[in-house]
Amino acid sequence: MNEVLLYVSLSVAIIAFFLCCYACVRVGKLLNSVKGLEWDTVATLTGDIGTIKKSIQTLNNRINGLNSPKLNDELLQYAMTQQSNVHDIKKKNIGG
Repeated sequence: MNEVLLYVSLSVAIIAFFLCCYACVRVGKLLNSVKGLEWDTVATLTGDIGTIKKSIQTLNNRINGLNSPKLNDELLQYAMTQQSNVHDIKKKNIGG
């Protein structure tokens, strides 16, 4: 039983070592890729991404018709006609 625990713990330690080496290699690649990047560039890119995201959302809303004043007018007219129909029905039932 002790031998099994020894081999299991050894294999877990070896796997952990290789995962640590893999993480170090990835961090090294990340540091090399952002070596010449300055904070001003990062701030500019972040602002540009926000602007692009906002314009894409506006475009999607236009495509879906959510910002359409025509749709709002149609809904208002529909609600008014439904409300007037309810009043007409109530007037007809008076005097029963």
